[in-house]
Amino acid sequence: MNIFKPQDGSDQPQKREIPENLWNKCPSCGDLCYHKELAGNLWVCFQCGYHYPIDAMQYFDLLFDDGSFQERHVGMVSKDPLGFKDTKKYKDRIKQSREKTKREDAVITGLGTIEGMPVAMAVMDFKFMGGSMVSVVGEKIARCMKDAVTSQIPMLIVSRSGGARMQESILSLMQLAKTSAMLARMAEDRLPYISILTHPTTGGVTASFAMLGDVNLAEPKALIGFAGPRVIKQTINTDLPEGFQSSEFLLEHGMVDRIVHRKDFRRELADILAFMWPDGESRRVNELPEEAADDQTQPPVEPPRV
Repeated sequence: MNIFKPQDGSDQPQKREIPENLWNKCPSCGDLCYHKELAGNLWVCFQCGYHYPIDAMQYFDLLFDDGSFQERHVGMVSKDPLGFKDTKKYKDRIKQSREKTKREDAVITGLGTIEGMPVAMAVMDFKFMGGSMVSVVGEKIARCMKDAVTSQIPMLIVSRSGGARMQESILSLMQLAKTSAMLARMAEDRLPYISILTHPTTGGVTASFAMLGDVNLAEPKALIGFAGPRVIKQTINTDLPEGFQSSEFLLEHGMVDRIVHRKDFRRELADILAFMWPDGESRRVNELPEEAADDQTQPPVEPPRV
């Protein structure tokens, strides 16, 4: 009797099916992490603390109280005002990104609570054309800031972006001024704005709202800068300092206030809000403000009073 012959009578051994994505190899230290354990650790490497990129919606789950998130300003989508075409039509790129991400564009906005304190928040989605900022992205962020002003609540933005989207040219660059103007309006009412910088945060987003927080927080080892290090090195023809444009480098040079581990973000935000927003304790709510109808004919940003 051949003891090595398969018991089902076939001459070939049966191939065992192994589930895909069972293990993840850390891009920083190379350690193999079991998928389920890594997800349970908020997608942070057990060995080196590398923060894997996570989905935009996961930040709402991570930071907000359970069940408190209410998405706002849905149905706003990018157009193609310039009829832009490179190797592919801009309309086709947008359509492809929508099908891939199941999102309308590169930002999600809404309201929620952190330990009962109402907060407006926008999270950029890098999966949608690199989280690039265009007219609809800037508009949604500006309207979310207007929600904060109307309801007199703080604002959070989680940035993860490659910068302004070239396919809308100057219309993309206009969003730097629009969002910065709305932050000036929030400052008039002394409403806290906390910026959370994740990997990567670059380009026009860095040059506008990402670095304008009353408090700038960052995830560990995030790339944060305007132009990329390779471009800068080629321009100045000089080697860059070790760790240049990392969140640790920016903390050392005063551009970031604190580096926070992902699992500590919610507690950290609650402490900052309690300190910076004296009204926060009395504003703890069970229900969020009703959403007002978006006025499509009027600009959403009230200019700061001079």
